[in-house]
Amino acid sequence: MQEFDWKQRYKEKIKNAPAAMKLLKPGNSIFIGTGCAQPQHLVNALVESSGKIYDAHIIHLLTMGTAPYANERFREKFKMNSFFIADNVRDAFSKGIGDYTPIFLSEIPHEFESGRIPVDVALISVTPPDVNGLCSLGVSVDIVKSAAANARYVIAQVNTNMPRTYGDSFVHVNAIDVLVPHDEDIIEIPVPEPDETLRRIGQNIARLVEDGSTIECGIGRIPQALAEFLKDKKDLGIHTEMFSDWILDLIECGAITCAKKTLNRGKIIASFCMGSKRLYEYIDNNPFFEFYPTEYVNDVFIISQHEKMVGINVGLEIDLTGQVCSDSLGYQFYSGIGGQVDFIRGSARSRGGKAIIAMPSTAKNGEISRIVPRLTEGAGVVTTRGDVHYVVTEYGVAYLHGKSIRERVLGLIHIAHPKFRKELMQAAKAQNYLYEDQIELGWEDHVAYPEELERYEALRDGTEIFFRPIKPTDEPALSEMMYSLSEHSVRTRYMTHTMAFPHRDIQRITNIDYLQDVAIVGVVPGVSDEEIVAIAQYFLDPKTQSAEVAFVVQDEWQRKGMGTFLLDYITQIAIQRGVRKFWAKVLPNNEPMLTIFHNSGYKINITFDGDAYDISYDLTKHEP
Repeated sequence: MQEFDWKQRYKEKIKNAPAAMKLLKPGNSIFIGTGCAQPQHLVNALVESSGKIYDAHIIHLLTMGTAPYANERFREKFKMNSFFIADNVRDAFSKGIGDYTPIFLSEIPHEFESGRIPVDVALISVTPPDVNGLCSLGVSVDIVKSAAANARYVIAQVNTNMPRTYGDSFVHVNAIDVLVPHDEDIIEIPVPEPDETLRRIGQNIARLVEDGSTIECGIGRIPQALAEFLKDKKDLGIHTEMFSDWILDLIECGAITCAKKTLNRGKIIASFCMGSKRLYEYIDNNPFFEFYPTEYVNDVFIISQHEKMVGINVGLEIDLTGQVCSDSLGYQFYSGIGGQVDFIRGSARSRGGKAIIAMPSTAKNGEISRIVPRLTEGAGVVTTRGDVHYVVTEYGVAYLHGKSIRERVLGLIHIAHPKFRKELMQAAKAQNYLYEDQIELGWEDHVAYPEELERYEALRDGTEIFFRPIKPTDEPALSEMMYSLSEHSVRTRYMTHTMAFPHRDIQRITNIDYLQDVAIVGVVPGVSDEEIVAIAQYFLDPKTQSAEVAFVVQDEWQRKGMGTFLLDYITQIAIQRGVRKFWAKVLPNNEPMLTIFHNSGYKINITFDGDAYDISYDLTKHEP
């Protein structure tokens, strides 16, 4: 079969780069292709032809190659307008050379179509045309397709190294005014190596991702860290504005199949990608990947139709009420809005979806907290306090949506770095966000939350329960459980017919040091957050190494083996921590609890004071 000679068929469109630049006029708006598909040869020719260009307006989303037009010496020649500030132009923007347009990524194409952001010339990269005259936009479809469709002139660098991608990624050669054949390597992005902090963030995010979820996750160290902890997941799907090398291992290990996606089943959907040569070779002519324009990929309605849609985005800082800044450091614009809000809102509307903001708890080598009493002066809100759902740091997960300010503050403080928690707590009290008597732990010397004590356990009826140490943020859920107890349960546990569970009492249970006092709760998924259905706790007397032990199970969860498990588990914890003796008070009519103690495997000592049994036993003498 004779090889198709596209150069011969379209020779009337072929020019070299300097000749193509003659289409440019002073004052033109010039769009430059996105990301790693930046047509570097055309950009260099643009600058070399700058002698005849004045007041040209450069428009781009995100470019990863060199940006010579951003040099100070071209200030009178080129004016920049960027929708996202990348490393290659950040210094120029800090000097006032360019403009930044904050806008949701999904809305940029409409600005081109309406003419509110005019495009005179689009400089893009494409593959060689096929026999049908179709050129693929390769690794960057995003807003490139809309820019080309609405430009007065389209100049395309035809690069045989550009991967040919499927989907809505094609431009017919008839829609291109000038073809400039020039091969060059596609820009590569090094695969980042996550540190331990980012790995913990990735692990915390992974716990929120269920089998069968569809994921949006971009590039950088957090996605790379997350991928490590998704390898055991099943039938994950991908619908994301962009991706990088992290996706490859998840495909090869079978975690990503896209078999259960609601839309575009069996396909990875994205609008652009940036990564290594290995990634580009993998996606080339690979029908598993389909690239679509931003107006489809980032459409909130499209995103929300995916069941279990998980949108993972990053923030620069967040205030105690839940306002997220993602595009600026104070008055200095640092990046852009991008698709964060598109996916936050789309994921939030998804059935079973999760909208996640992830960030390390500190910046500048731990010198400052990213969780702050108030946003830095000049910082802009990208994700509003009304949009925020999950916030993840290396210290855990805070769920904020539908929560009061007080609940939000407590949730965020307890995923902040411990050395900043006291000042955050005091700042919150000064703003009357918290009660004056809110317990302040000595966090810098405080034992970290004992994650190693988390475990799943199946009850007698097969129901799986998550057991974990109690957290300060459990106060509302624990209070709700206590007030849901029947009169009989209150009587048998607290030896009174009626009992109140006010803030001052409940917070003493939820704010513990995890050393002298330990409390384990059993939780199940609730309407908006976890629901506590059981609690076991002991309170240590360090002088005698003896501890009072108590546990209570919500009425509807009783007689399923939960009490037996809780006593056994908290006993194991106590023994590991050197506790020598347990004791408890039990009413005579509380036969289920008496039975649990008798079946504990220890020799039980019982005395009766006329009202209740005093039970005690030596933890060092377990009877087989």
